[in-house]
Amino acid sequence: MQEFSVLLPVYGGDSLAFFREAVRSNTVGQARRPSQLVVARDGRVPDEVEEYLVRLPGLLEPEGVAVTVVRLEECRGLAAALNEGLKACAHEFVARADADDIALPERYAVEIPVLEAGADLVGSSIQEFTQESADRGDKIERGQVRTLPAGGPELERYARMQSPLHHPSVAFRRSAVLDAGGYPERAGRFEDYLLWARLMMRGAKLRNVPDVLVLYRVDAGAYTRRGGWEMFRGELGLQRAFLKMGFVNVPQFARNVLVRAAYRLVPTGLRQRGYRAVVALRGRKRP
Repeated sequence: MQEFSVLLPVYGGDSLAFFREAVRSNTVGQARRPSQLVVARDGRVPDEVEEYLVRLPGLLEPEGVAVTVVRLEECRGLAAALNEGLKACAHEFVARADADDIALPERYAVEIPVLEAGADLVGSSIQEFTQESADRGDKIERGQVRTLPAGGPELERYARMQSPLHHPSVAFRRSAVLDAGGYPERAGRFEDYLLWARLMMRGAKLRNVPDVLVLYRVDAGAYTRRGGWEMFRGELGLQRAFLKMGFVNVPQFARNVLVRAAYRLVPTGLRQRGYRAVVALRGRKRP
């Protein structure tokens, strides 16, 4: 079977408890374990997190998971951290993970065979959850399931409106991402979507599996952070980049800008209700 790496960034704002659970769930908690964990430390982190990073090789390497910690001395942002971490990945197949999410045990047993069968990128459905503290053992409360088109023309059409992959659930071919220039480092919060678009323009094969393979952490401020002029300006810049590279045409550009203006600039309560309604409708349309 093909060996693979897990690429997991961490920065100063991440919780040690959540980070530990993310590491565990993506390594020893997997039915098909990675051969390597690459942690990209984006700038300084709290002492307790740094101490955990120092101890990680001793914890995981006896379990067959090599550990590489890439330390960026200054916080340079997610895209830069991922690009530096990607350089340290030893295998062609790389899975992304976030420091506050939880991978379900079957994630890589499902995703890696899709890459082995010829896909360049694969993602999965994700499910929102809330949990105050992993260390306290608080009960995880699961919420909405987010599902995306599986592939083919439907996914091609969908990608012209919204991101075609859930970034925390993605596994990909390292060579495909590097050949596309890696993660764009001046794309604001949309480095993943812009990368997917570049890959699609190069003929990459994208797939989504319907299984929920990642629990995606949300908190009380999640919908507030999705709104406002700053987010809208970022999305406007992204849509302009798509238009320039030919990923969207003029009518698609106009539609996307209008829809995003409505979503980003309405009050938070309306944004939350609208988003949940769209996600629920999309889920009913999927098998």
